Amino acid sequence: MGEQKVHLPESKEDLKSFIRSLLDDVRALEYMLQNNWFENDIRRIGAEQEMVLINLADHKPAMLGEIILDQMKDHAWLESELALFNLEITLTPQTFEADCLSRLEKETCDRLNMVRAQLEKHQSAPILTGILPTLRKFHLSLDNLTPKTRYKTLMHAINEQLLGSEYELRISGIDELMIKHDSPMLEACNTSFQVHLQVSSDEFVKMYNIAQTLAAPVMAVAANSPIVFGRRLWHESRIAMFQQSIDTRSSHKHMRERAPRVDFGNAWLENSILDIYKDDITRYRVLMSSDVSEDSLGMIENGEVPKLKALQVHNSTVYRWNRPCYGISDNGKPHLRIENRVLPAGPTVLDEVSNAAFWLGLMIGFAEKYSDITEHILFAEARDNFFKAARYGIDSTFSWINDTKKSAIPLVLEELLPIARAGLQSRNVDQNDIDKYLGVISSRVEKHMNGARWLLRGYTRLVKEASKDESLTALTASMLKNQIKETPIHEWPEPSIGALEDYEPMTLTVGECMTTDLFTVRKEDILELVGQMMDWRRLRYMPVEDDKARLVGLVSSRQILREFLKEASGEKSGMSVEDVMIKDPVTTTPQTNIKEAMATMKEIKVGALPVVNEQKELVGMITETDFLRITARLLESLEEQKRNG
Repeated sequence: MGEQKVHLPESKEDLKSFIRSLLDDVRALEYMLQNNWFENDIRRIGAEQEMVLINLADHKPAMLGEIILDQMKDHAWLESELALFNLEITLTPQTFEADCLSRLEKETCDRLNMVRAQLEKHQSAPILTGILPTLRKFHLSLDNLTPKTRYKTLMHAINEQLLGSEYELRISGIDELMIKHDSPMLEACNTSFQVHLQVSSDEFVKMYNIAQTLAAPVMAVAANSPIVFGRRLWHESRIAMFQQSIDTRSSHKHMRERAPRVDFGNAWLENSILDIYKDDITRYRVLMSSDVSEDSLGMIENGEVPKLKALQVHNSTVYRWNRPCYGISDNGKPHLRIENRVLPAGPTVLDEVSNAAFWLGLMIGFAEKYSDITEHILFAEARDNFFKAARYGIDSTFSWINDTKKSAIPLVLEELLPIARAGLQSRNVDQNDIDKYLGVISSRVEKHMNGARWLLRGYTRLVKEASKDESLTALTASMLKNQIKETPIHEWPEPSIGALEDYEPMTLTVGECMTTDLFTVRKEDILELVGQMMDWRRLRYMPVEDDKARLVGLVSSRQILREFLKEASGEKSGMSVEDVMIKDPVTTTPQTNIKEAMATMKEIKVGALPVVNEQKELVGMITETDFLRITARLLESLEEQKRNG
């Protein structure tokens, strides 16, 4: 979660003081590395479980984070996250041996169940998913920011670095998402299962480069985040979402390069962990300061181990997918870890621990197989593989070791699983655990079914028979039911609308059920064109917009028919849209409740309402057809309730 006692630099002197502490921490770390202060005789693993809180009534985000934390304040392992609808569980570090994996699974389930029991009192539940399907853009308002100084400071600091006017999100997959947002809160979309591996200081470079190499195939197998705001995007959309959500850069006419604060990296690590920290200090301005009272160099002189607080603060504002971590063990010795931030939350705890076992086994197996992985694969290839895996998941083809091309499925089955198995065996991990968790990975790959494919296939089928909102809600309800059973993803049945026991569409807003794939015309268009368009697309209403996408009118099929009849009878008829359109039509907003929108349509006797935002830009249409679909669903629900007595 990071250091909590932070603030924006209050003055130039405050900033200078923090930077001096930051540089002192780098020197202190360098001294400890050179003089072998680190705990190098043990390997430990650890993890952090992020989750989304949802209301059981509608399966949408529940803003209960602070309430649950207060009710469970005696449990230090439960922590807040950026948004009020997220929480994080910190798992106990364990020695990497014996039954460490099954202990990790049990502890995760036990703690998750404790949170689940508390949430049940609020008719809510935790759900494990890379990106919640029912999440909407309006949930990412700063009103839903967790009210802690660290988060407020971080949001303000990132905004201060923004070069453009807004944050832009552009992702293309099966569908396309192009939106702007006024804050970095889009970051809160992402939920992960972060796995830590403690490594010795003298092998950190070797192990970090291996982690970079393995990021792609591990993510391909584990992908679980393909749907954002009802759009089917990358198999692991978290990668693009996280980078773009806090990307303060703006496009320019020049070719100057600027690195995003969320990044895979730019080159292999060569000398030590210091190279990463130095690169981060060089590339990224200090966002937050802290009241650092620690004299790290003075502590080194006294033989004491410093916490390197300034370095920790800065490191927490740079988001590498394989993040270097410094810590102090219970025995007082400093240690180094690699934090894998690639793995998404879900689909189940069993799946998550299986992903972790696969990565951990590969880390050890590759270290034993390759003395220097950088001699066998180019960094450009490892980086390219990473983004291929994010886009295409288990369907990716990689540029692999020794200049070979490998598709994800045969690569995992024929090469990586045996290496992971050997790596876990060399750590004396229980054979039953190895068989169990790697067996999940093997079955998942053999059946070609990970979380991303299950979600994409299910949603694509559901949306043919129901509205987007109902389909996304049914998808989320199915996920929750299967998670509670702890059934691995490759055994999940297809999601169905029947998974919704209580769907209440009348609580929806217009923005949640409006049509956004619009066909529009301009004032100067001829009526013949408009008539043909409405006939081809079977439309009864067509909005009229200007060249800035602002609504200026509305045309109905009745008006078009009336004009055509005039022409047929020889009467003079207006031949452009401007002559017949309804000027200043009644509109609604995305935030309006659909019951209110229905009442408006009934009152003014129209079959459609254009939906506009604060700038009067046309953003959607809500029609009688949308309401008929909702009504049909309500009737079906009532009929089902009668049958069930």
